[in-house]
Amino acid sequence: MQDIVGPGRAVGIVGLGTVGESLLNMVAATGCPVVGVDHDPDVITRVGQRLKHTGGDETGEPAACTLTTEITALAGAGAGVVVEAVAEDPAAKRDVLRRLRQVCPTDTAIVTTTSALPLFPLATASGCPDRIAGLRMLRPPTRGRCAEVVRTSMTSDETADAAERLTTAIGLEPAVLGQCASDTAIRLVHPCLNRAVAMVAEGFASPRDIDTAMRLGCGLPSGPLELIDELGVDRVHDYLESRWRRTGEEAFRPVPLLTSMLRRGLLGRRTGQGFYGHDGQGLPGAPAPDEEDRAQSPAADRPVGHVGVFGSGTMARGIAEVCATSGLRVTLVARSTDKARSATTAIEASLVRAVRRGRITPARKGAACAALATVADVSALVDCDLVIEAVAEDLQVKRGVFAQLGAVCRPGAILATTTSSLSVAACTAPAGRPGETLGLHFFNPAPVMKLVELVRTPDTADQVMDVGRAFCAGLGKVSVACPDRAGFIVNRLLFPYLADAVRLLDDAALDVVALDTAVQRGFGHPMGPFALLDVIGLDVSLAILERLHAEFPGAGCEPPSVLRELVNGGHLGRKTGRGLRRA
Repeated sequence: MQDIVGPGRAVGIVGLGTVGESLLNMVAATGCPVVGVDHDPDVITRVGQRLKHTGGDETGEPAACTLTTEITALAGAGAGVVVEAVAEDPAAKRDVLRRLRQVCPTDTAIVTTTSALPLFPLATASGCPDRIAGLRMLRPPTRGRCAEVVRTSMTSDETADAAERLTTAIGLEPAVLGQCASDTAIRLVHPCLNRAVAMVAEGFASPRDIDTAMRLGCGLPSGPLELIDELGVDRVHDYLESRWRRTGEEAFRPVPLLTSMLRRGLLGRRTGQGFYGHDGQGLPGAPAPDEEDRAQSPAADRPVGHVGVFGSGTMARGIAEVCATSGLRVTLVARSTDKARSATTAIEASLVRAVRRGRITPARKGAACAALATVADVSALVDCDLVIEAVAEDLQVKRGVFAQLGAVCRPGAILATTTSSLSVAACTAPAGRPGETLGLHFFNPAPVMKLVELVRTPDTADQVMDVGRAFCAGLGKVSVACPDRAGFIVNRLLFPYLADAVRLLDDAALDVVALDTAVQRGFGHPMGPFALLDVIGLDVSLAILERLHAEFPGAGCEPPSVLRELVNGGHLGRKTGRGLRRA
């Protein structure tokens, strides 16, 4: 680090909000002297307390870290690089940049972390535009996250070089995000955060279940409410309100709960309390007592030993496989003897691949094959403890299955549907046992994906939910609970976001690949929205949006016309080789 700032010189961080504190910790971890400045004494105290918990640098030695409310301390430290990380407010940033020009040595490189404001006006307002560079990040940094060093036409090579060396030294991955793509990515993600807050406000699901669902179901590095705590409730609220007042788009109107949290000072990680309580290191706290009790609720009086699976498609086979490899007896019922034989062949082939990849042992594969029976006779489900329907996503087809299950299955057997977007109650009603039905929405591929949405109808008994939760845990899955409303948690948040992305195609300046890259690298998503739509299938996405729009009119789920046109033209995504992106 000393080759960046030089002997006897330090790195300065001005503004110790979420971004600034993260950068402070990353610099301190290298052993370089660092000076953290914030105008609020309470912030200085909190950051200092958390810094004590993080230890020293990479060698275990204490880092030379000074925390102060006086920006003039940067002059005495001879700061070689100063990072300005104050709030995304033009006036505040201009003021800090001007003061930095006055107090810092003339060769100090000044780096601003603005992600939404144009860099050129800030640089000129500072009075030293040649010494100003930008560090563009779409979320607070940690080691391995992406950041882009941005320069104006007036930024000196020395300043840009210092910013790039600082970025690399603290473990950030250099990236090219682009201003337009970055702005669009921020504009796309924030309504999704707002919808997650609305879900909490209406009591649909807990913050922990929402975040767990989105992390495991979509592969996100953090859930939407965790991300709000990380970004700062105030920062998210200010962005939403500013855009809402500017455009009138209802998706950006801050949910009243977010406004209430802002007024009460519950700003997230940096204040120790937001959607989660945060410990001395700023990490999310342990589950609340009721969540711990729920996770440990006993269901030993109704154990599941024999599982029935009705269906022979990809999802049915995956569920049968994961149940069999978990030591349960499994009976899979197909529509015909040929389909039953095909299911057996496909499951055995999948088990062979699992052994080859080291996921299971040969002995476990043998036991799973011995525990699995595939038949074409629904009466084989007569003694099952739990039967899971996994047929086509068609309400009438599912209702026909449950009419059969209600007639065949023993009294007390639990009946579940794997529907991803239909009403669980509507699917299962023909069984005639509403208290013993629930939704078990597995994610594809079932043997690999950890998440199961555990869906409760108004009639589902508490004990049935307990059994469902224990069953999922026994499979090594993580279950999240939610009521019986279209889309449950994941699809209800994911598909309005995807629809918003498609609607952005009306903007002539949008670059599909650039936006995908900005979302992927800037926010850590496994893929951008357009690539994800191609993987899901544009026809599948259209059908889900139609169901969601019928259930939640005016909630951003109306299918964009361009999506209909693509589907009508045979552009269905990866499966046809033609979609929103070239295969």
